[in-house]
Amino acid sequence: MKIVFFDLETTGTLVNKHGIHQISGEVVVDGEVKETFDFHVQPNPRAEITQEALDVAGVTKEQILAYPTMGVVYGQFTAMLSKYVDKFNKKDKFFLAGYNNAHFDNQFLRAWFLQNNDKYFGSWFWSNSIDVMVLATPYLAAQRSEMENFKQGTVAKAMGIQVDDSKLHDAMYDIAICRAIYDVVCKKY
Repeated sequence: MKIVFFDLETTGTLVNKHGIHQISGEVVVDGEVKETFDFHVQPNPRAEITQEALDVAGVTKEQILAYPTMGVVYGQFTAMLSKYVDKFNKKDKFFLAGYNNAHFDNQFLRAWFLQNNDKYFGSWFWSNSIDVMVLATPYLAAQRSEMENFKQGTVAKAMGIQVDDSKLHDAMYDIAICRAIYDVVCKKY
């Protein structure tokens, strides 16, 4: 099985208004991490940049506007993917995996492909993704009522995973936590 665990940091929460400024993750093939990636990318030039989103990620507008352009990073990202998947083979694709990714990260990533004039997102990725938050739900169902929330850091701590709260919302750190949750849940089931 081929999985891309990924997390994004964006300039806001609306896929039609905001853009990506960080894409991080791991390429995992048959349970083995083949590659990690941490791309900082200039958002789409038409994207609005909200101060609240920058504050969450701990970056400034000047920093993200100095990152490599999205066309350059898109080329690097797809070159990396092509080492593991033949996008012309309909049976050779990645599963996308992340924490609460189905309605946020996946949509931003798909839009980013379109913004880079690539309408073949489905040539790289299966349409169904792995949402680690959903996988963690039955694992923690018995203690859910005692939990403050079901955010990734809270879930990880409830599973006994050590979390440095000061590093949350850095896409690369969030992937490490996501993958740790995935590993705990998969070992049980």
